[in-house]
Amino acid sequence: MALGYDVPEPETACTDANCPFHGTLSVRGQALEGRVESTSMDKTVVVEREYDVRVPKYDRYMKRRSRVPAHAPPCLDLEVGDTVRIAETRPLSKTKSHVVVERVDGEEVA
Repeated sequence: MALGYDVPEPETACTDANCPFHGTLSVRGQALEGRVESTSMDKTVVVEREYDVRVPKYDRYMKRRSRVPAHAPPCLDLEVGDTVRIAETRPLSKTKSHVVVERVDGEEVA
């Protein structure tokens, strides 16, 4: 794949210039996994990841979460609750620097 990540290309095509598969957007850097929490913005989804952080004082772990806005190409057809993989890219807007590259089926995010 031309992306540099081992992800399948979507079956449907789109005309979005910021699509990493059918447009000219290049991806680089980190790839993260999370769950789609919001699709109310135009061509943008909010991906939430939950992780554990160790608290040395109490010798325990506490849960933290981060919400990352990511560009959603129309060819992926995402919905709330989908588990997705996002990749870092150039800044697309004030808050968006990631793009969704794959919908992960049947896997649980830790």
